[in-house]
Amino acid sequence: MPVQRFTPEGLLQPTPYHHVAIGTGSRHVYVSGQTSNLADGTPVAAGDLSGQVAQALRNTARGLAGAGATFDDVVRLTCYVTQWEPEKMDAFLAGVESVADEVGLPRPLPPSSLIGVDCLFAPGVLVEIEATALVD
Repeated sequence: MPVQRFTPEGLLQPTPYHHVAIGTGSRHVYVSGQTSNLADGTPVAAGDLSGQVAQALRNTARGLAGAGATFDDVVRLTCYVTQWEPEKMDAFLAGVESVADEVGLPRPLPPSSLIGVDCLFAPGVLVEIEATALVD
């Protein structure tokens, strides 16, 4: 396996993600920010953060698969959420959990960042997820 994930002693615990990933693969895979839109542009889960997170993760899985990768190969996830406030964490994590098994998302998650932003590229887009992976 080209990716080893762990949390060294002395870092914040518990968290829903590992703090460190070591990648030994030779091909780098970068999946651009994925949203909750379907391939034809149809938006999914308007106004629903949990639903948009779930679809964005599905789309991220499709991007990874297109490069011959899975979430097991991911060394980093970056999530951008509009108008972030801590009270949204439950909805965000509910979206993750609702598709984790379906898309093969490991738990704890790969090293991850959740970044609050004012807005994304289009009105109504609540979340965008990027992935970086290493494969042999």
